[in-house]
Amino acid sequence: MADTAAMNYDIKDRSLADAGHRRISWAAREMPVIRMIRERFQQDKPLAGVRIVACVHVTTETANLALTLRDGGADAVVCASNPLSTQDDVAAALVDEGIPVFAIKGEDNETYYRHINAAIDHKPNIVIDDGADVVSALHRERRDDLAEMFGATEETTTGVVRMRAMEAQGVLEFPVIAVNDADTKHFFDNRYGTGQSTMDGILRATNMLIAGKVVVVAGYGWCGKGIAMRGRGLGGRVLVTEIDPVKALEAAMDGFEVVPMETAAGVGDIFITATGNINVIDRDDFESMKDGAIVANAGHFNSEINIAALEEMAGEGRRELRPFVEEFQVSSNHSVVVLGDGRLINLAAAEGHPASVMDMSFANQALACSYLAEHRQELERRVYNVPTEIDHEIARLKLASMAVEIDVLTDEQREYLESWEHGT
Repeated sequence: MADTAAMNYDIKDRSLADAGHRRISWAAREMPVIRMIRERFQQDKPLAGVRIVACVHVTTETANLALTLRDGGADAVVCASNPLSTQDDVAAALVDEGIPVFAIKGEDNETYYRHINAAIDHKPNIVIDDGADVVSALHRERRDDLAEMFGATEETTTGVVRMRAMEAQGVLEFPVIAVNDADTKHFFDNRYGTGQSTMDGILRATNMLIAGKVVVVAGYGWCGKGIAMRGRGLGGRVLVTEIDPVKALEAAMDGFEVVPMETAAGVGDIFITATGNINVIDRDDFESMKDGAIVANAGHFNSEINIAALEEMAGEGRRELRPFVEEFQVSSNHSVVVLGDGRLINLAAAEGHPASVMDMSFANQALACSYLAEHRQELERRVYNVPTEIDHEIARLKLASMAVEIDVLTDEQREYLESWEHGT
């Protein structure tokens, strides 16, 4: 492997690399699209000489993306996008491959932001962001490094919201491709990936039976849809809370009971937030909850559950019951249980999304980086959708890997669709 003697990196333990290599290879079996793109990148080198900072969950799936970028010619550096999501053996394996990594599972906030700044010291041309922390840092504290930027890509709903706000306020300094909004990303990653991995994280943390429980899902975006689907599939009675009337109507027509959080708080056994907002579960909700109610978060930041209010309510009455399970005693006969410190439960207590759905997400990331490098001179300082041709190419590659065939328009059908002159 690579000589890392002079490499600047900060990880937990280099000796974990062998285990990381094995798990990265295992994930690669379920990532045929990124494998095909990696083979193409090895030949074409579309990212030759491009410096990339990838602020991501350091997992086996993102490792395969990082290796694809490297094989495409990129000079890549990786840092964590969440303090609890790093898999330390994967970080070690990437360092072993010659890719600098700044990430340690469980790092405190000071270390987290120090790692982000260490990655920015790499003077990136392209940033792959997951929550907009690097893009925010570049705009706030590291503006001298903006001149080197070609653009960025964003993986999450939360990050896209932040970057669209920056565009609306006229402060965005480079183009951003909203990878999260690609059909081959949010339809599958957000719905099927988040749905399965969130329930996986809750089950690993608690070893509870979901059947017969009242599961409250806050938010019915693509992530919330997936969580609600899996909660019902495991036998839970699922309630949905929403602020958007259209999404609430959709949830109701999908067969879920839609109620305000004020109502749900008193009946729920397990609460899962997936909104991207703050204090979705707040002090009044904690007061109304059943004794022993469980609260978890599937959103990007640990802001959806008002942990500060819960800490104040409990005072000294808190204890760890098992890894990633903490009880807050809010009164003599009433406790609330928080999973994973209110952070992304699928990565705090489990391994994140299955590799097969991340295959499409990271194929989008790889091709979006190539697109930014190729078109950087013509792109404006705004948020772009993933080009349709990239989205469709990824879908075609995924279908081919699944041995699924689809129809092709005939010339007659194509002409009909392109004409306005044909009547009924």
